[in-house]
Amino acid sequence: MANDLIQQNPWDELRAHTSARIALGRVGCSLPTREVLKFGLAHAQARDAVHRPLDFGELKHQLHTAGFRTLKVRSNADDRQTYLLRPDHGQHLHGDCRVQLQHELPAPEIAIVLADGLSAVAMQRHALPLLQALRDRFDTDWANTPVVLAEQGRVAIGDGIGEALRARLVIVMIGERPRLTSPDSLGLYLTYAPRVGCLDSARNCISNVRPEGLPYQLAAHKLVYLARQALRQQLSGVQLKDDSNLQPVALQAD
Repeated sequence: MANDLIQQNPWDELRAHTSARIALGRVGCSLPTREVLKFGLAHAQARDAVHRPLDFGELKHQLHTAGFRTLKVRSNADDRQTYLLRPDHGQHLHGDCRVQLQHELPAPEIAIVLADGLSAVAMQRHALPLLQALRDRFDTDWANTPVVLAEQGRVAIGDGIGEALRARLVIVMIGERPRLTSPDSLGLYLTYAPRVGCLDSARNCISNVRPEGLPYQLAAHKLVYLARQALRQQLSGVQLKDDSNLQPVALQAD
């Protein structure tokens, strides 16, 4: 009976093709109760994603079990409150950690950074399966490829990490700012010749990595293409175009 009071939206058919909050219907001048409750849940999930700490111990255990070599560092943000209020603190590698990384030998061709960012849940859910998909596709010296766990880190912390390790290429995987329909999106940032002070224009970005967005296999395919081209052409960012063809991979994934 209650459903009979809801005035349906002519855009209803479009809801099958997007997770965006469209065609919600209305009851009188208000939204249906179920949509109000869904909005409240989505907002709570987004807040939790920002404030929930990443369990680095569990993530490190999972990575070790899967055969990845890990290192642990932190940014200049001492706690989550500082991280959220002072974005610049999260961009810089802590001095003690820089010294630690400078003593790591040999210098890797590629360094991979896992930063909690603004969604720890994204890193907890997607980092390991994405790394496994990347390892299956990318032929490199994985025994000497460090996976650096960066606590309270933002994208630019990868510059200091890559510079300290003397890596040719750094790949930063980070939890993206939550949205009401996607609190667990992972972002990927690739920078050739990383160094402190790199501009954002020197990076390539792959966004919305998650099963409901860009699946692991497709994200790994794009990332491998960009990494190979960056190493070959010795550049990244606006000068490096993503000409990867996703169609064969999409068909294979289906």
